[in-house]
Amino acid sequence: LHSKQKKFTFIIFQRDIQKRLSLPADLRLPISVVEKLNTTPILNRPLTRKNRRASLSEIGFGKLESYQKLEKLGEGTYATVYKGRSRLNDALVALKEIRLEQEEGAPCTAIREVSLLRDLRHANVVTLHDIIYTDKTLTLVFEYLDSDLKQYMDSCGNILSMNNVKIFTFQILRGLAYCHARRVLHRDLKPQNLLINHRGELKLADFGLARAKSVPTKTYSNEVVTLWYRPPDVLLGATDYSTHIDMWGVGCILYEMVTGRPFFRGCTVDEQLHLIFRALGTPRRPYHADLVERIEQSQFQFPLYRPEPFINHAPRLDVDGLDLLAQLLQFEGRDRIGAKDAMSHSFFSTLPQDVMQLTDTESIFTVPGVHLSRDPGRRTCTSHDYPYNLMKSRRQSML
Repeated sequence: LHSKQKKFTFIIFQRDIQKRLSLPADLRLPISVVEKLNTTPILNRPLTRKNRRASLSEIGFGKLESYQKLEKLGEGTYATVYKGRSRLNDALVALKEIRLEQEEGAPCTAIREVSLLRDLRHANVVTLHDIIYTDKTLTLVFEYLDSDLKQYMDSCGNILSMNNVKIFTFQILRGLAYCHARRVLHRDLKPQNLLINHRGELKLADFGLARAKSVPTKTYSNEVVTLWYRPPDVLLGATDYSTHIDMWGVGCILYEMVTGRPFFRGCTVDEQLHLIFRALGTPRRPYHADLVERIEQSQFQFPLYRPEPFINHAPRLDVDGLDLLAQLLQFEGRDRIGAKDAMSHSFFSTLPQDVMQLTDTESIFTVPGVHLSRDPGRRTCTSHDYPYNLMKSRRQSML
């Protein structure tokens, strides 16, 4: 009884400390650290920013020596990502080490990512655990996830069960609904930026191109989204976009999960637009007046393609799935379904209703009846194989 009471007290203390120091809920502190902090007089009164920083530093946050690099996962223009281990609690982490140029300082994408992720706490958004700044590098410490959606699709021969398609799509929408409600656009959705752990929990990652949306009409750079997942209005130079920029990407990813191949694989903007219009039809007045005007103002010319029925492109989808896909892949951003509304679409009616009642930090897999099914294209699917040897592959995400 004494042991159980002590454990309960420890949990209460840990939760209180996590809340007071604004630590992520999934970050577990060692017992020795919690006990030490509970005897610290500074925690007995309201914390100033300076006191909070001092307490975090005392634990070991903000220090490179608190983390051990295990292996390199990938390297990009500005950053290298390592699989690492926290010496604070022995948990696996992902270390995104951003190189700082002396003349330029921290890249704007890194500053943007830090400022946004620091305030996001959601089960379907990757958690930023720590920030370490030195003269030469800025290191972001993230929770570690085994794989990403691209690797998951590759591992099952690009043939996912429809149940898994729904579970992954719902989690994407859930993460986006949370971000969009806080005026944050991701702007770079693609399978490589959707991380997945051994349980099947999916999290939005790589917010380097994301931006806080102060007002819907604010103008941003139109060079933002990876070409294959970029909507036509942005391809044609639209800069007044809002949350709908992310919804086109969701449609492309839904199609890719269902068919096993990207919908539009253009190498140039011109080719990308041709592929989109060949499949969905060339925009026409009065239905797509804004887009037609953009085409006329551009250097591009397109034949008058007629739209093909979505069932010709994605025959595995039922009527509800085809309807959702059509609402996501609308030419005009204002016509696309929003993330929150999409979560209530009848395509997800086979999921338990309780998935709509979850708190922000609760996983969809806490709902009874929600679990991944065996994918038709997967050769092996045992508990010993999961995550299907994906940990051995080198993830290029978060660069």
